[in-house]
Amino acid sequence: MTTSAADERQSAYRWAVLALATLAQTGGCFLVQGLGALGPALQAAFGLDAAQVGLTMSAAQTTPIVGLLVAGLLLDRFSERIIVGVGATMVAASLFGAGRAQSFSDVLAWLVVASIGYCTVQPGGGKVVAAWFLPATRGFAMGIRQAGLPLGAALAALILPAAAARHGWRAAFELGALAALASGWLFAFLYRPPPDPLRERKRSHGHWRERLAELAPRLPRIVTPGVALVTVQFCITVYLPLDLRDRFGIPAETGTKLLFVAQFAGAIARIILAAWSDRSRRGRFFPLAMSMGAIVVGIAAYIAAPGAPLWLVAALAAWLGFFGFGWYGPWIALVSEAAPRGGVGFTIGFAMAINQVFVVLAPPAFGALRDATGTFAYGWAAIAIAVLIALLSQARVFSRRSEGGG
Repeated sequence: MTTSAADERQSAYRWAVLALATLAQTGGCFLVQGLGALGPALQAAFGLDAAQVGLTMSAAQTTPIVGLLVAGLLLDRFSERIIVGVGATMVAASLFGAGRAQSFSDVLAWLVVASIGYCTVQPGGGKVVAAWFLPATRGFAMGIRQAGLPLGAALAALILPAAAARHGWRAAFELGALAALASGWLFAFLYRPPPDPLRERKRSHGHWRERLAELAPRLPRIVTPGVALVTVQFCITVYLPLDLRDRFGIPAETGTKLLFVAQFAGAIARIILAAWSDRSRRGRFFPLAMSMGAIVVGIAAYIAAPGAPLWLVAALAAWLGFFGFGWYGPWIALVSEAAPRGGVGFTIGFAMAINQVFVVLAPPAFGALRDATGTFAYGWAAIAIAVLIALLSQARVFSRRSEGGG
C-alpha cells in the first residue's frame, strides 16, 4: 500500500525532527538569552549602569532585524541543515571571541557577530516544524520547539552565574559557545527533509515583494501582539534579577534563581498555550489575548510587591514567566498559518524581524528609564499600558471578524 505524503509527514520521524529542532533552539539561545543571568557579573566586571546591561541584549539581537528576513528567504531556497549548521558555528566562534575580549565594547562587538549566526536558529526550527506537522498538531509541536528558548534561558540562569562565580564571566561565554556548537551540529548531521510535495512548495517561491504584498493585510494581527509580548519577555530576561536586587532587596544570586523560575514556567507555558491554541474554538489569537490580559494583571501586582514574602515574589515571577514567555508557541503557529503559499520561511523571518526591532530597543530604553528615575517601576508600568493597548486594539479586530464569520 502506497503511503501518502500526509502519512509520511505524520510518521514517527517527525518527533525526531521536533527533538532536534528543540535541542538546536535550546543550545543556540543558551547564552544569548541567558545574558540577563550574567547581568550582575558583567556589571561588576565592567562597572556598567542599567542601560549598558541592556545593551548586551541589544548587541546580541541587532543583526536579526534584517538577518531574520534574510534567513527566512534562504530557508525557502536552501537546506535547513546547512543554514542552521553554519549559523551555529558562527554563534560558537563569536562567543569564544567574546570570552577573550578585553573591554566591554569588544564584548558588544562579538555579540553583534554572534547575532548574525543566531538569525538562523529561530526561523530554521520554525520552518522544519511547520513542514513536518499538520495544522491539527502544529501549535503543540511549535510550542514544544519554542519551549527550547526559555528552557535554554532557564538553564542559563542556573548554570552561567555559577560558572561566572567560580571561573569568571569568560568561562560562562565559552560554555555558551560549546552549547551552541554541539546542538547546531547535531541538527545539521541528523536532520532529514520532509517528503517531496513539501519540496515542491519550497521551490514555488516568488519575488519577496510579491510575498510581502500578499502578507500585508494579515500583518496587524500577527505583529501587534508579537511586539507587545516580546517587549515583556526581554525586559524580564534582562532586568528581573537587577530589579529584585534594587527594589526588593533580594540578593543577585536569589534573583537569578527567580529568573530561572520565570523561564522554566515559560518553557512549560509554551507547550500548554500552544496545545490550547490547537483546540481553541476562538482561534489561535485567543490564547494570546489571555496572555496579554494576564501580563497586565501580573505586572500591576509585581509593581506593588516590594516587601512581600519571598514565596509570593516567586509566584509572581512564575506568573510573569508563564504568560510573558509562553505566548510564543501559539504566536509562531499563527504566523506560519498566515504565510502565503511557498513562503513560510519568509513570513516567519519577516514577523520575527519586526519583533526584533523591539528586542533591540526595549531593554536599553527600559534601563535608561530606570537610570533617569532611580526605579524600574515606571518601566514596568509603561510596558503594562502598552500591552493593554495592544490587547484592546486587536480584540476589537478579532471580535468584528468573528461576528462577520471571517
